[in-house]
Amino acid sequence: MKVNRFGRQAIVAGAAVATASMLLAGCTGTSSSPTASADPNATLVFGITADPTQTIPWTTTSEQSVQVLSQIYSPLLTTNKDDQPVANLADLPKVSSDGLTYTFTLKDGLKFSNGSALDSADVKYTYEKIMDPASKASSRSYLASVASIDTPSPTTVVVHLSKPDASFPSGLTAVNTGIVPSDVSVDSLQTTPVGSGPYKWAGRVANESISLERNPDFFGGKPGAAKVEFRIIPDDQSMVSALKTGSVDVAIFDNPVTAKTAVSNKTKSMEAASLQYHVLQLRAASPVLSNVNSRLAIQCAISRQDVIDTAALGSGTVTGPITSPEYRSDPKAQPCAKQDLKKAKEYMQKAGTPDGFTLNVMTSQGLYSTAVDEAQNVQAQLGKVGIKVNVQALDSNAYVQKWLAGDFDAAIAQNAGSADPNTMYARYFTSGGTYNKVAGYSSPELDKLFADGIATTDTAKRKTVYTQLSKELVDNAAWVWLFTPKEYIVLNSSVTGFEARYDADVSTLWKASLS
Repeated sequence: MKVNRFGRQAIVAGAAVATASMLLAGCTGTSSSPTASADPNATLVFGITADPTQTIPWTTTSEQSVQVLSQIYSPLLTTNKDDQPVANLADLPKVSSDGLTYTFTLKDGLKFSNGSALDSADVKYTYEKIMDPASKASSRSYLASVASIDTPSPTTVVVHLSKPDASFPSGLTAVNTGIVPSDVSVDSLQTTPVGSGPYKWAGRVANESISLERNPDFFGGKPGAAKVEFRIIPDDQSMVSALKTGSVDVAIFDNPVTAKTAVSNKTKSMEAASLQYHVLQLRAASPVLSNVNSRLAIQCAISRQDVIDTAALGSGTVTGPITSPEYRSDPKAQPCAKQDLKKAKEYMQKAGTPDGFTLNVMTSQGLYSTAVDEAQNVQAQLGKVGIKVNVQALDSNAYVQKWLAGDFDAAIAQNAGSADPNTMYARYFTSGGTYNKVAGYSSPELDKLFADGIATTDTAKRKTVYTQLSKELVDNAAWVWLFTPKEYIVLNSSVTGFEARYDADVSTLWKASLS
């Protein structure tokens, strides 16, 4: 699995980090070459660090699965470069004056990659599957306000909400609300995905690669590359070598020093802004963390900047819970905005554990490169106040399965952000949220705040609500939010048309070509 090869010794590489940041910031936006001509028969090879095992859109949680499935499936809406909803399979909806009815008009002539028509019945089928608790859909919270769905014509979908929900369109832009065919069994989709995206499934070699080929019926236009191969390369230095030799065309790094070493006369680079956040998830449902003072002690004992400087090599920004640009949390607005060991010990005294306690923290090998180093940094910091941390480093699949089951006390995680705070967190911190078992924390106060946040589309009113919601989360140390990362995209110089988007989103990879 992909592990940070530089480890803690790399904290002395400050100058190299600065150099890398300047170098990588030199190429942003859309990759283009005025003299290149695209090869319509080319295969674009995308390097990823772990085998994506989730193939049903509504089950996706890992970044690698999202990267693959966003080539195969299309959601009803998509996002622009500012992460705002725009038309995709359907135009932006017409919304009734009371905010309870959304009417979507599908584009004409839509098809799935197997040649069958995509119509309103498929949209209704997909959303009702997601809404069914038995599906265990990661996106069920996105549709929590849906009361019913009508399909008055093959190109018309009418969604009736039980209450106004300002976040509803945002949830329809995610690949885990991607539309699936109603006449293909879910069991079949697990082995051979069928969507309406730019590419269609061609095959898998377990732990080696996933192959896709151009979908000639894609509604968005002709994809630039004839084929896309997602090649699994767990080791950072092997990924760097593959880029330099040209056996991989695109890879994404969260380590600036590694990204710098991948830059050569045969490659180019981009830096992507991020709404993601790295976090120490504390499950209040676990006995060792049930006392809020124990969680507050952990929050006060951790220097978030030290995690960035040590584990992430300076590549990140301290964050609070909400990273959405219009509603961003003030990272200083929390108990112990900076490390306060004295305060941490006071909280431990209140918790009845003045001499400390033992905390099991799981982390992943393969999902992202800094995970193990972050866990080790947290381990060292908490040790200063007598909290003994047992780090459990798991392979990516084992980590995901334990995470989904809520089978852990605490976890180092990198989670997706969103332009809408409700889309980010309702699934975690509402009592009926899809991932509330994973989060391990909810309260009547949070349930009310989440309800208030979607009841209006007024940005100023929503900001007031989400400021209160953020305060509720940090005052109870539901989790310890650490930092938002930076991501670095390194491409073969022959790649043109690649768009750098928030969180290195690759849903527009189909626009890229090889010359």
